[in-house]
Amino acid sequence: MSDGSTTSSVKMRIKREIGGFKGLFGRVRHRWWFRILAVLALLSGLFVFLVWLFIARNLPSVDTLKNYEPPLPTNVRSVEGLPIHSYARERRVQLSYAEYPEQLVHAYMSAEDKTFFEHHGVDFPGLVRAAVQGLVSGSTPRGTSTITQQVAKNLLVGNESSYLRKAKEGILAWRMEDVLSKQQIMELYLNSIELGRNAGGVEAASQAYFGKELNELTLPQMAYLAILPKGPSNYDPERHTQRALDRRNWVLGQMLENGFITQAQHDSAVASPLGTVPRQTPKFERVGGYFVEEVRRQLLDKFGETDESGPYSVYSGGLWVRTSLDPKLQQYAQKALRDGLLRYDHGRGWSGPIGHADAENWLQSFLNTNIGLDYEDWRAGVLIAQNGDSWQIGFDDGTTGTLPKWGATMPVRGKGGQAFDEFAAGDIVAVAPEKGGQWSLRSVPKVSGGMVVEDPRTGRILAMQGGFDSRIQSFNRATQAQRQPGSTIKPIVYAAALEQGMTPASIVVDGPFCVWQGANLGQKCFKNFGNARGAGPKTLRWGIEQSRNLMTVQIANQAGMDHVADLIQRIGVSRQKFPPYLSYALGAGETTVTRMVNAYSILVNHGRALNPSLIDFVQNRHGQVVWPENWRPCEGCNAPDWKGGRMPRPVNRAKQVIDALSAYQIVHITEGVIQRGTATVLRDLNRPMMGKTGTTSGPTDVWFVGGTPQMIGGLYIGYDTPTNLGGYAQGGSIAAPIFKQFAIPAFEGMDKVAFTAPQGIRMVRIDRASGKPVTGAWPTSDPLSGVIWEAFKPETDQRRGRRDREEQPETKAVEKKAEPKKQEGDSDFLQREGGIY
Repeated sequence: MSDGSTTSSVKMRIKREIGGFKGLFGRVRHRWWFRILAVLALLSGLFVFLVWLFIARNLPSVDTLKNYEPPLPTNVRSVEGLPIHSYARERRVQLSYAEYPEQLVHAYMSAEDKTFFEHHGVDFPGLVRAAVQGLVSGSTPRGTSTITQQVAKNLLVGNESSYLRKAKEGILAWRMEDVLSKQQIMELYLNSIELGRNAGGVEAASQAYFGKELNELTLPQMAYLAILPKGPSNYDPERHTQRALDRRNWVLGQMLENGFITQAQHDSAVASPLGTVPRQTPKFERVGGYFVEEVRRQLLDKFGETDESGPYSVYSGGLWVRTSLDPKLQQYAQKALRDGLLRYDHGRGWSGPIGHADAENWLQSFLNTNIGLDYEDWRAGVLIAQNGDSWQIGFDDGTTGTLPKWGATMPVRGKGGQAFDEFAAGDIVAVAPEKGGQWSLRSVPKVSGGMVVEDPRTGRILAMQGGFDSRIQSFNRATQAQRQPGSTIKPIVYAAALEQGMTPASIVVDGPFCVWQGANLGQKCFKNFGNARGAGPKTLRWGIEQSRNLMTVQIANQAGMDHVADLIQRIGVSRQKFPPYLSYALGAGETTVTRMVNAYSILVNHGRALNPSLIDFVQNRHGQVVWPENWRPCEGCNAPDWKGGRMPRPVNRAKQVIDALSAYQIVHITEGVIQRGTATVLRDLNRPMMGKTGTTSGPTDVWFVGGTPQMIGGLYIGYDTPTNLGGYAQGGSIAAPIFKQFAIPAFEGMDKVAFTAPQGIRMVRIDRASGKPVTGAWPTSDPLSGVIWEAFKPETDQRRGRRDREEQPETKAVEKKAEPKKQEGDSDFLQREGGIY
């Protein structure tokens, strides 16, 4: 009974309370202030829903920033691993937060967001203030964005100036603070901001404006970098120096006010000049212009240009590219080719301006041309204005100089008169410094050429020069110029003959040779170079050494031009098989320097195929090798000492494109070209060398290709539009000396190594003139010795009988002088002498 009464009393109390609440709500809901609050709550909810529906719902996820990787340039390294170039739309170096100096962080906070470490991504008072100012002025809101909002704008939203973008920034900044730490946000900011001079991020800006790494900057220099996010062009240190100083000093004042620096530090920094350096190309990027441009082309073909091409794009993928470029060899090749071009061009007069710029806005216009020179003390400059008998000339660092009339008196090529009288405002010319701070005119040669140096053991390109200067002439004549190789094709023609059974001692008549080419073309009669008379029956070796055209076409005819054309294609001189016409045996087809150098390298490599390469491997930004596929490191290759194991012998899977014995025979024969043939200018290098000169009809091109077992080089010189070089121009007198200038420093300290003969080669003593075996004499060190060593394939050498001194009395004196004791044989002699040199 008591339980029931208790329950009913509770129910009655609840009813009274509910009734009381309803009564209270009924009384309150009719009050004006309640209705206002209800309407505000409804509007707020509707506002939040609309913000989510039209703004927040489609915003990118801030989670992507956890693994964000900023666009980074591709960095190119030399064979030694040193940086030589970078490919970049903007320069950027990615650092971690710990690598940024504390004073630099404080400078950016003072300039952009002094409460960065206190707020949650959004400065609400600042937003309201900016909105009110925008409404009052009738413009879109600007400024007051926190660093977090700027990261959101730069990486997620975009740079549109509007209230909508501000709202997106605020939402993303709020979310970002929930996902990332303050240090991570600051790191993203300092790595991503655009600071002018193609610098993305603070480290790149430090290099661009001060030529220093970030940790080397002074306090005022850090403060200057902190003003640049507001607009780098507004604070250009050359055009707006005072404005930049005033803004920098304002930042220093904010740092003092915020307690980041002392009064003494502030006063010292304010008194300092800006200390910036002129805008310029990084010094390390002046190495290997043509080489690195060819690397760029290959990378673009492989990985593409921008992000849309994939994660390893050339201009934003942050690749690290190890190349085969040897900077020293590149320097030697570059100077040798340039000096050779200038020697040939000397005395021909001024070749005209090398470009043109706007004389009014000359600096920016000049920089946009990307024209420059780095030959000795030469510089490229733009003619700004004439002042009587002198011109004011401007340079790419913003400085100016004077080019007087007496410094430009050379005649104008093909026209006469003085170069000074042909000048026009805006002309870009080459000049060199003179005494008194003035400048004198120089002429960039019209003739050009290309040069390549390759390692014949691997096919790696060690140096490449495709003209006088890549910033004047971007066309790479080492890889792109299709030229007739002239007589440098002859060793390949003779190699085809050796494959068809001829020997180095085979006798061929150096005499008139004509062929019937059909009713339309009639009879074609060949001639030796310079119309030299035929010398009669001579050895195949002599034909190469003396570069005899008549012998070459007869040998090609005997071997079969179809076989010759096939070998020319197999060895890589041409992509497609040349027509089987005898003129192609004299170099009528077209090829490139790179292809010719690689063909000779294949001969030195015992006929095994080589793929000329500039890139060793490519790594992504994390150090993983992404090309070539299935690349494996050589474990222990750089070990400081031998551990007693077997020496690694990598399997050589290269295709045999020419018989190894024939390849060596040609190499051995072309050593004679250096010793007593058309390239004797190289003989005093005093080391085992092979090679061949070439001169095309006209002559329009002169060539040399050759080298040592460690290094094969080749070059040609000629006008881009084939033009007669002059009757005196020959490969032996112009091209070979250029190679010699390269070789003298390049070969210094390099071991003197003989060309190795493959198994099966028989070295036989023969008479150099007749090609017959010799039994009573030995070769000497004299290049013109009558007796030489010759390389034969098995069963192709002429067998010698027992020596009979009675039948060969004329050789007795030589025997007493040169023959080793104990009547040793050829094999013993070769072993004792250490090989053939």
